[in-house]
Amino acid sequence: MSKISNLTAIDLVKIIKKIGFEFVRQRGSHMFFKHPDGRITTIPNHPGQKIGQGLLNTIIKKDLQLSREAFIELCK
Repeated sequence: MSKISNLTAIDLVKIIKKIGFEFVRQRGSHMFFKHPDGRITTIPNHPGQKIGQGLLNTIIKKDLQLSREAFIELCK
């Protein structure tokens, strides 16, 4: 299984926009995105910091409902 590289919030936003998520609003440092099919996700935007592996895995599996392999393909 391939390891997902550390991503910043901006990198993750670019990837989720590829699959149809749209920016809804921002509250403080948290950006909220919604997909037309009803899926939602919240991404913490802390400039200069990477998103932790545990949180990134949770976002990929539960919020985006993608496999790790599918997400890695989107990163390319």
